[in-house]
Amino acid sequence: MHVMVAPDSFKGSVSALGVANAMERGILSVFPDAQITKVPIADGGEGTVEALIAATGGQILYEDVTGPLGEPLRAYWGILGDGKTTVIEAAAASGLPLVPINKRDPRITTTYGTGLLIKAALDRGLRKFIIGIGGSATNDGGVGVAKALGGRFLDENGEELPNGGAALSKLRRVDLSGLDPRLAETEIVVACDVDNPLCGPRGASAIFGPQKGATPQMIVELDAALENYSNILEETLGRDVSNNPGAGAAGGLGAGLMFFSSSAKLRPGVEIVLEATNFSTLVKKNDLVITGEGMTDLSTAYGKAPVGIAKVAKQFNIPVICISGGLGNDANDVLLKGIDALMSIVPKPMLLEDCMTHGVELIVDSTARALQLIKVGMSLSI
Repeated sequence: MHVMVAPDSFKGSVSALGVANAMERGILSVFPDAQITKVPIADGGEGTVEALIAATGGQILYEDVTGPLGEPLRAYWGILGDGKTTVIEAAAASGLPLVPINKRDPRITTTYGTGLLIKAALDRGLRKFIIGIGGSATNDGGVGVAKALGGRFLDENGEELPNGGAALSKLRRVDLSGLDPRLAETEIVVACDVDNPLCGPRGASAIFGPQKGATPQMIVELDAALENYSNILEETLGRDVSNNPGAGAAGGLGAGLMFFSSSAKLRPGVEIVLEATNFSTLVKKNDLVITGEGMTDLSTAYGKAPVGIAKVAKQFNIPVICISGGLGNDANDVLLKGIDALMSIVPKPMLLEDCMTHGVELIVDSTARALQLIKVGMSLSI
């Protein structure tokens, strides 16, 4: 039996490589002679740098930046094996796991640290970027990034706005005269894992705000603030990107990057990673693909890693199992997107903290259970 394991990370618990290794252990416990190909995957969120650096033989670097709550933070970024392409993930400097659960509040979190990573790469002379924007703790429309690169966002008194998405309700003027001129020379590909617009019922605040700590009242406030922000930028720049697919990703960072860099183009993050890993060549040699992520729900069907993987596997009629940390609302929608079976790693009622602490063992055991079922199916004569 030839099995490919191609999981995303279980965010805040196990890296994509760690998940792949755990899945391998589970498979070999049932089929000791199985031939396993491990391809850790990311879709623009946590693990994107690691996946692309591993696939291309690049290098990881570190930078002192500002975290999502304004705290000092040492964040990583990378240069691909070509020596010319920067890869940055917003999750490294502005990610949700960087904020303690009891302090999560997208009204005040900032993408400023992600902007500092971009500046560090520009300072090294790099002008080609892949920026993964999944997994953020923010809802600031990318204003933090622009501030780090010289942009100014002013209220009716000409005062600088404080950090965070809520402050955008008071935005009255944008001054981009000091924006880093090197952005105009830079090619930016934004690796995005969803296709949501900036505002409205499918927008950044409504869909992703709750996981970042937003209450229903905060969602209304944040959505109105982003709409104000979008309107003022449209007046300033003469173009509107708010309804572009992916504009609402990372709390509007997708829109921000398109606003502040005319070269920025959004692409599904999983497609970028699959190309870099030569996935389509590797997958066709296998009998089964096992993928997974921390939470499979309705948003997975919008283009996250498991669905991207299934799309390629189905070109070769290879069955796909998704083993996830949890199954959320409308998880079964992914069964219409090429995934053949779903399984949660949680075998009994457990606290979330315990699941995350024991993620590796739970992944090993659940993979073994899935393979045991396959073994039973192989023995049936129907």
